[in-house]
Amino acid sequence: MEKLIEYIAKETRGKSFKSYKYCFEGVEVPSVIYDDNDNITFKKFGETNSDYQKGSINLEERAKKFNEQQIPSLFKYFLDGTRRTYKVDDIAYPNNRIYPIVAGQIGVGVTVRENPESFNIKKFEKHLVLSLPDCADKDGKGTLFFNNLVSKINQHETLKNKKIQFNKILSYEDSGDQEKYENKGIATIQDEMIDLEKSIVKELTQKNLLNEDAYLIKDGSLEYAKVNTGNHRELSLLINNYRRVIGVSKSFNPESCHDERGKSNAKRIADLKIYHRTPAYMYEASRVGDVKFAIWYLRIREAFRTASPFDGIIKIQKILVTDDEQKNGLDSTEIDNISANLINERNPVCYGNDNRWANHLYPIYLTERFLKSQYLSDIFFLNIF
Repeated sequence: MEKLIEYIAKETRGKSFKSYKYCFEGVEVPSVIYDDNDNITFKKFGETNSDYQKGSINLEERAKKFNEQQIPSLFKYFLDGTRRTYKVDDIAYPNNRIYPIVAGQIGVGVTVRENPESFNIKKFEKHLVLSLPDCADKDGKGTLFFNNLVSKINQHETLKNKKIQFNKILSYEDSGDQEKYENKGIATIQDEMIDLEKSIVKELTQKNLLNEDAYLIKDGSLEYAKVNTGNHRELSLLINNYRRVIGVSKSFNPESCHDERGKSNAKRIADLKIYHRTPAYMYEASRVGDVKFAIWYLRIREAFRTASPFDGIIKIQKILVTDDEQKNGLDSTEIDNISANLINERNPVCYGNDNRWANHLYPIYLTERFLKSQYLSDIFFLNIF
């Protein structure tokens, strides 16, 4: 029987080289991957209480009060998105260039905590995707061609026998060198994952599930880069959907954060005492567009229990929605309440199960574990091709 990758090459008038297949995440040299990429310079105070500019703010008593009075957590929903990408072949096309074919598994989900004893999956999306170069479109029909192609490959005997379906074929720009081709392919899969995240937030908002008593924590940064695919091209169009959403970054680059004089804020962040937060700052991300954020840092673990000065510190973002917020910053009481609730989310601890334990919030950890448990094994997935 003709292999799937050979069928794809034939349908796109290319030549398969039957290259070595592997998972990108499985062969890269281990390195720190930050949730934030932009250099941030804080030029404006980002909250309403000007007294907070003087130093760090202690949230210990507020967090204890919430616990002692058994006040329900502000956070009810927890969103995470993951993806795993693979090199499945090289295919040559009539322009005499050879292009990598990239495949991916995408998982995006929201968990809900109805009460302290109930933690369930609210929404889950699992997509299998392929990313091909633009020149694979032999008919010049763009999206229509790739939509027809995915319908054809889903009828392939290999996929039918394994009861597997691909959701979409993405395409990347066919210019640049070999390494850039791979990065472009991976980027299209990352963008698809982000688009799924935005769709889920939109759905929860339209159903009125997010409100002042039911916030959503999104794992990672809210600084979505502009993308050219999907239904959500500009984050600015989705601002109202993020009214009750905060982004919590476990791993941030402290050296990318600067004060108004351009000096590093790294020491100030590292010196945070347990249960203290920095003042909030207003920030407009260049890669996002006309969207302003309130950003602050919070220590949820004691420094002497961790491996580095920044372990136990999380970076928190909230989009400034109203005109008043964009002018005067986020209400300091809301920031304090968000921070106190995050302190109370730090336990249980996933120590020993994840090397990022000191920065993990347990509901996010559970959501992430569920998503990854839904992946097809790397060996099984690669053998599809």
